[in-house]
Amino acid sequence: MLFDTHCHLDDDQLASDLAGVLRQAHASGVRYALGVAVDVASSQRLCDRFPSTRNLPGDPITVRATAGIHPNHIAKEPPGAWESVEALIRSGKAIALGETGLDRHWNDTPFDQQLDYFGRHLDLAREMDLPVVIHCREAVEDMVLFLRETWAKAGPVRGVMHSFSGDSSFAQVCLDLGLMISFSGVLTYKNAQSLRDVAKDLPRDRILVETDAPYLAPVPKRGKRNEPAFVAFTAMMLAELWGQTLEETSAITTQNALRLFRMQ
Repeated sequence: MLFDTHCHLDDDQLASDLAGVLRQAHASGVRYALGVAVDVASSQRLCDRFPSTRNLPGDPITVRATAGIHPNHIAKEPPGAWESVEALIRSGKAIALGETGLDRHWNDTPFDQQLDYFGRHLDLAREMDLPVVIHCREAVEDMVLFLRETWAKAGPVRGVMHSFSGDSSFAQVCLDLGLMISFSGVLTYKNAQSLRDVAKDLPRDRILVETDAPYLAPVPKRGKRNEPAFVAFTAMMLAELWGQTLEETSAITTQNALRLFRMQ
């Protein structure tokens, strides 16, 4: 019973065959998925398609949605975009905020603006008592500083550091701040032994699995379009690291996700 905690189901690569993607996910043991937004348009689409209160007839798995603005999309958003995301969150249609965070790999959004919007997501998450899905790419030092400062001023937030690819020190900071840590298909890559070393020793009640579909397809699907069904390969790698069966690891990571997103 797997939970893909991060997939972009409204992306054209998946949305064009959404019914087939969800059927294949079910056939591969996936029972839950979180459709993650990157801008106001995807927030609206996902919340309309996957409302927080029910499954739509015919959906073979339970899917819920987030609402938020990815750091690389902030500067491209129309006026009033944040207010629209906030309205979706207050409406109760989304079960989490995000994807939000910090990114120094691309220069699409000035960094001060990234910090501003990240702070907005965290403040609203605190107010609404909702978890937040956090993105961090080539910005670990900035992320640690910002999280520590905001936690000290305003208190903690439930959330997950998604597609984690950092070292053990960064992982420990995330744990100390009360965050979950999610692993994507990157965990299966040949050059990711250091990441596997980190994952092996983390507390099992704080770990999630995800695809980040349609990106980051795991081995043996690397190079292909990723989809929620493939989360099983990341879970298999995690099971191997933990010396468990796939069923045992799936049960642990799914229970963790259900607890974080309050879907129990």
